[in-house]
Amino acid sequence: MKEVSESYVPKNVEAEVRAYWEENNTYRETRKLREAGKPWLFVDGPPYTTGYIHLGTAWNKILKDAIIRYRSMTGRNIIERAGYDMHGLPIEVKVEEKLGFKNKADIEEYGVAKFIEECREFALTHKDLMSDQFKEIGTWMDFDDPYQTVDKGYIEAAWYTLKKCADKGYLERGSRVVNWCPRCGTAIADAEVEYADETDPSIFVKFPIEGAENEYLVIWTTTPWTLPANVAVAVGEEFVYAKCRAEKDGKTEDLWIAKDLAEQILKYGKYQKFDIIETKTGAELAGTKYVSPLASQVPLQAG
Repeated sequence: MKEVSESYVPKNVEAEVRAYWEENNTYRETRKLREAGKPWLFVDGPPYTTGYIHLGTAWNKILKDAIIRYRSMTGRNIIERAGYDMHGLPIEVKVEEKLGFKNKADIEEYGVAKFIEECREFALTHKDLMSDQFKEIGTWMDFDDPYQTVDKGYIEAAWYTLKKCADKGYLERGSRVVNWCPRCGTAIADAEVEYADETDPSIFVKFPIEGAENEYLVIWTTTPWTLPANVAVAVGEEFVYAKCRAEKDGKTEDLWIAKDLAEQILKYGKYQKFDIIETKTGAELAGTKYVSPLASQVPLQAG
């Protein structure tokens, strides 16, 4: 039996598990084990092969992987296809950046056919890179045989489908207003140009300072739902914070607030008047101990 390590190093454990999966062909064996089950089909909504995976693409794959694994664990025969979107503007723009192009005339000078081949090579290279990264984060899909939009068979199938739609009278010719990018020389989607203003919840919260009476650190947060698990308050080392003796409804409190924002914040809090009785830098405030304002509701956070 292997001796338990004194320290836990996640990347070592991940490498060990991945090596075990590869050595024992665990992904394929698991799929074979469920072949007699009721089929469950999954076709991956493809990411663009524009570079390394990022938090969004990783999160997307992890959620899908969790659902696929659950279905497999319930005995379903999983039929899934990973896939990659390897056409379109995102890849063209990346290749233009790589080649140092400033406008579309540079592509014509370079040669359209040559540019298309550059785009194809860029997409294929990053498809392999992304597949390796998806495997590294532990997701199980058939990354050895994903559908690829640059495959001739895929392109022919798209044209075949379009022709069938035309033959059946499903297509219409008409005019519509579209968004246009003068730099890219093409129409662009609404999502690429429309941005809606959103109002996020934000609140000011008083954190009682340990061992002091009616003295608080005032914090501002846009994620109030994280307060039950709060373990620290951040301050700027060089920022100046003021201890404001503020009065509201006959009650006096000492509130530590960023000096430049004190008047505005106390106005939000409907304090009638205040005096600054002390100032400190963030560095001087560092290490100040406080009590969770939710201590009575979240007793496990005590201490």
